[in-house]
Amino acid sequence: MLPEISRSVVKNSLVLALFAAVTVAVVAITQQTTATRIAEAQRQAQVRALGEILPTHSYDNALLDNVIYLNESLLGHRKETPAYLASLNGQPAAVILQVNAPDGYSGTIQLLVGIMRDGTLSGVRVIQHKETPGLGDQIELAKSPWIKSFTGKSLSNPQERGWAVKKDQGDFDQFAGATITPRAVVTAVHKALQYFDHHHAELFAPLTPAEANP
Repeated sequence: MLPEISRSVVKNSLVLALFAAVTVAVVAITQQTTATRIAEAQRQAQVRALGEILPTHSYDNALLDNVIYLNESLLGHRKETPAYLASLNGQPAAVILQVNAPDGYSGTIQLLVGIMRDGTLSGVRVIQHKETPGLGDQIELAKSPWIKSFTGKSLSNPQERGWAVKKDQGDFDQFAGATITPRAVVTAVHKALQYFDHHHAELFAPLTPAEANP
């Protein structure tokens, strides 16, 4: 009797062990598949966001595969932050800088600032902020077209004094009841253009044959 009980226990243990192994394998595969899908969804969201910054047909490379990392106080960085290099027909065409405006009303405002090779702004978008709903959140394109007012501007258009909100005798509108938020964004974009001007040669160095023909 005891040997039969022992065999039964062993058999049941093996069945349970096999079931557990199969369960673990299924869970692992499911997690891996889910993680892959999430990563791909995040990548596509990034591609769409970056694509909003640059004009259609102004570049032909994969922006997420052409990244440099900057740690620049003028851009509000406190750690290495990605910048995306755009090229067309193997030649540098534009750069998208990630810029932090640390002096928003409710904290840091994170921006993407696209600058064409000639120094004109191709677009600016807010990617993260904590500004007051109904007031400061008008920096979002979904809430207001205000952020589009930067498109086509450059370091010399407007001149130095124009890079401020109208309340400070500048060229950019502020929001009713909210001046601090647009002031912070205007200042941050202006600093991004200054950084671009200072580092133009580095950002747009001629591509090597390998880079031009990946």
